[in-house]
Amino acid sequence: MTETDLTNPDHYQVVVVGFGPSGAVAASLLGHHGIRSLVIDRQREVYDKPRAIAIDHEIMRLFDNLGVADQVLPHVAPFHASEHFGAEGQLIRRIDTVPEPYPLSYVPTMVFTQPPVEAALRAHAQSYHGIEVSLGTELVDFTPSDQAVTLSLRADDGSLRTVTADYVIGCDGASSGIRERLGIALDDLVFDEPWLVVDVLVDDAALGRLPQTAAQFCDPKRPTSFIIGPGRHRRWEIMLLPGEDPRAAQTPERVWELLARWLTPEDGTLWRAASYRFHALVAQRWRKDRVFIAGDAAHQQPPFIGQGMCQGVRDVANLVWKLARVLEGRSGETLLDSYETERSRHVRELTTRIKAIGQVICERDPVAARERDARILAEGGGRPRTITRQDIVPPLATGLLTQADDPGRGKLFPQPWVETPQGRARLDTVAGVGLRLVIEAALAARLSGGILAQIQAWGLRLVVLSQHGEQPVPGADIMIEECDGVLCGWFEASGRAAALIRPDHYVFGTAADESQLAALLDECERGLFPLRPAPTRAAIAPALI
Repeated sequence: MTETDLTNPDHYQVVVVGFGPSGAVAASLLGHHGIRSLVIDRQREVYDKPRAIAIDHEIMRLFDNLGVADQVLPHVAPFHASEHFGAEGQLIRRIDTVPEPYPLSYVPTMVFTQPPVEAALRAHAQSYHGIEVSLGTELVDFTPSDQAVTLSLRADDGSLRTVTADYVIGCDGASSGIRERLGIALDDLVFDEPWLVVDVLVDDAALGRLPQTAAQFCDPKRPTSFIIGPGRHRRWEIMLLPGEDPRAAQTPERVWELLARWLTPEDGTLWRAASYRFHALVAQRWRKDRVFIAGDAAHQQPPFIGQGMCQGVRDVANLVWKLARVLEGRSGETLLDSYETERSRHVRELTTRIKAIGQVICERDPVAARERDARILAEGGGRPRTITRQDIVPPLATGLLTQADDPGRGKLFPQPWVETPQGRARLDTVAGVGLRLVIEAALAARLSGGILAQIQAWGLRLVVLSQHGEQPVPGADIMIEECDGVLCGWFEASGRAAALIRPDHYVFGTAADESQLAALLDECERGLFPLRPAPTRAAIAPALI
């Protein structure tokens, strides 16, 4: 463990600045690892209006791992197809989810109501014994040193407090004070468009008159997005035209004028109207010494496939398991360098893809819009084609991953339904999470004593996939049998029989045979344990015999 005085009430292993969705998930992950942490936020209450509206199966899987999914799911609904209509109102393409059986067992994309979900995430974080939450508290200043970070805090009653931390995570939003104090600039990926976001609670009698799927109206006269939220919640994102005043656009009178194509004021209750500039911005650095930034503090992207909140949660999921290993003394500080390496590239690539979709939607030139429609239809052979949101989200491309040419490298590992004596259950619930090796039974049965000893020596969980009721495999932590063939299909498509999975569910690498697996384990061990020599199989094998 690092030099940490856990008896000092004003010293914490981690301080999280910001208690929005990313900060709340970071706090729960820290609590899950038993890391003593302080979370602060200037606001005492959750903002009572929706901002984010979409999450995906990767994020719901994490919520399930933390034990908060049951509190979130009542405020969630499936987000299925989004239909794109061209300049003449014709259907030009669909963006949909992958078909069942779903790869992570959840509907791949979902809509949600942010205020109750954020409240549930906050409450869950506060349930951990080692997590202290201080609301109505702002960060005044901080001073990093080689040993710790000193933070000056001010409560809303004016009282001051000084604390220290081994590490700080800035989840303090798009106007992040931490990012500014660190002098970190934002790279502009060149997307800057004014939009009005409108949320309405629609009366039951009017719901049937609205589109029954989400829609992008790629109309050069006024590009508009329509999203079906949970229950009676409907959202419109309406592009503002040159010369329109963003403040005037969000007045109730103007909002209802813009919604007149769909609704009248008698058809529902205006919940929220806010003008935004949709940006594509990514921080040039995500870490300076012991201070990290995450979520909107590190990046902002247009909302066209609903990945904004997902990106922030991915950030903290990536960072916290690495912090835990370093704080526990199981890995060296160099592991933390992979946070920025992995997340910055992933965010840049996904934001670039989202920006390209946004540019298609935002085309204002009528001639170019008609050419766009013809090109998109031609890509589908003259018919509207369907692409999936999951194909838009890229895998990890760099960082703590095998350097071999590997078909599974950096991808999210599936979470199928598996059989248990009590009935169907999700893989993570049965097999556990953390660093793990999932391997088909035929290969697992042939593993040498040296590899089994290496697996045991560094706490790697061994999960064996059985297809035909094979006999128990020595050394296996658990044997599983899936319900729908998702994992078997994944292994077959990749031509592999084993996958080394990181705690954030990304695949370090895969192997087809024992030789490849041995090389994979050695490579991962060098990445995780840079401060100590990796034990050789020859050295540890005798202990197993």
